[in-house]
Amino acid sequence: MSGVYTTAVRILAPPEAVFPYLVDPELIVRWMGEWAELDPTPGGKLALDVTGIPLRGEFLVVEPPNRVVFTWGVAGSDGFRPGSTTVEIRLRPDGPDAAATVVELSHRDLPDDELVQHSIGWGHFLARLAAAATGSDPGPDPWAAPSGQADPAH
Repeated sequence: MSGVYTTAVRILAPPEAVFPYLVDPELIVRWMGEWAELDPTPGGKLALDVTGIPLRGEFLVVEPPNRVVFTWGVAGSDGFRPGSTTVEIRLRPDGPDAAATVVELSHRDLPDDELVQHSIGWGHFLARLAAAATGSDPGPDPWAAPSGQADPAH
């Protein structure tokens, strides 16, 4: 079986300021991951190491500054293989003069045993995105694991 996890967060920055944090390897690692190689074009590579876990997939849709869709999975995993799930992130202008953004995230086709972990993980990382996209420093990720070691909570 597989499931869907959805969430939303409001960020006090316009979509044009938030979107680069989803597709630029230097910016994505400010809020999620230790290393990234991204080619944000349809069919382009998504490689992101998060808390020692090698996440791999490809970009399916890239519509700046409103939407990005990519596949997602863990390199070397049989049950959660690269590209086996799909993440869609929509950015909707919000507030007076569209000065804020509602980030709507949907992660589809998650294995049932990954739903709880991803709900915790996306909550953690979206809070860090909100800080980074508004110009704050989210600081070192407390979940970051030494190279090659996955966090047991994930």
